[in-house]
Amino acid sequence: MGDNSSQIMRVVEEGQVPPDWNRMTVQELLEDGSLEFVQDGNHGGNYPKQDEFADAGIPLITGADIEGGVVNLRTCKFLKPDRAAKLRIGFSRTGDVLLSHKGTMGKTAIVPVIATPYIILNPQLTLYRVSEDGLIDRHFLKYFFDSALFQSFLTRISAISTISTLSLGIQKQLEICFPSKTEQLAIAHILGTLDDKIELNRRMNETLEAMARALFKSWFVDFDPVRAKTESRNPGLPKPLADLFPDSFGDSELGEIPKGWEVKRLGDLLELAYGKALKAEVRRDGNVPVFGSNGQVGWHDERLVEGPGIVVGRKGNPGVVTWASTDFFAIDTSFYVVPAMNCHSLHFLFHALKNHDLASLGADSAVPGLNRNMAYMSTQVLPSGPLLDKFDSYVNAIALRINANNEESRTLATLRDTLLPKLISGELRVKDAERVCERVGA
Repeated sequence: MGDNSSQIMRVVEEGQVPPDWNRMTVQELLEDGSLEFVQDGNHGGNYPKQDEFADAGIPLITGADIEGGVVNLRTCKFLKPDRAAKLRIGFSRTGDVLLSHKGTMGKTAIVPVIATPYIILNPQLTLYRVSEDGLIDRHFLKYFFDSALFQSFLTRISAISTISTLSLGIQKQLEICFPSKTEQLAIAHILGTLDDKIELNRRMNETLEAMARALFKSWFVDFDPVRAKTESRNPGLPKPLADLFPDSFGDSELGEIPKGWEVKRLGDLLELAYGKALKAEVRRDGNVPVFGSNGQVGWHDERLVEGPGIVVGRKGNPGVVTWASTDFFAIDTSFYVVPAMNCHSLHFLFHALKNHDLASLGADSAVPGLNRNMAYMSTQVLPSGPLLDKFDSYVNAIALRINANNEESRTLATLRDTLLPKLISGELRVKDAERVCERVGA
């Protein structure tokens, strides 16, 4: 299939959207001024080499940095501003609609408010810059790309041709269908309200997770309450809790640790049990999360482990530690944690494992893997049982709130994914969708 700009690639067939909707190609929207420009990411000889990336600077975004319709600025690489300025194209700014056109086609996002003048896109991504006073709304365009109509189109062209990428020429031939600007804004508002609540839950969970990490670090890494008591300072804790902390330090193989606490091997505190093979094609629809080496990978209708629990990456992404809030299934690229009798606090073990550099304990193999025996030899400071119980109760309350937010987000995402194709196709009108959202409190 060539890049002949006169050829129209019909994403939506006749009858799939209301007859009063507009149908224009990307090229026509460019000529009309509704799109300021469409541009793919950087490629060619000027693309940065591995040793040119920095710890901070201008974000360079790949397809892998787009998840759940959001640009993840925490996972991306960076370029120093002077190096970024030498690139030719792919300078994206707040408000641009992004579409992955290579590798995993069809991922979308809108560039959020950013602290830098722009972000850089790699060759997998295309940016669509939408004019404020044009015929199309940027949020509607993003949702159109998300719709089953567009995504099934990508599946069709991949199946019937050798296309593995949507070149810029092909993208300009794509036909976009859209209603009046007023209706676009209404559709985008409904779907955006759901996405905003999902994003709010995600940010809230980040804050809650940071609180739990900070508490673990303060109590069991920095020993802040113990230091305060040794220096005759108020540890800032209720007296019954403060009394659970020693008021002095003792020597150990790790140096000074709170008096009465022990140094244990991880192997004395837990077992890393092997997950079980469960290929994607044999999984059955259900509400049991399936975990692999890098987190959740799907759903099933049968548990392997009674939750809550901890999953640790074994092969592929060794040492990645994930919390499972419910019953779960750990597949054979992962371990799951079985706590020993002397350390029954799963929350303590979770944060302790996160605090170890498990990824460095690799097996001697072509496929990166965690050496379980080496992990067992790692040392860990173990506090008293009553203090473990208190930590577990505090952090469990945080974990329950995180799980509630995740469950709400899952419900909202299901509603959004149900409404999206019906709104984009015109099957469901805006007022009907608004009533549905009101019933679920969105």
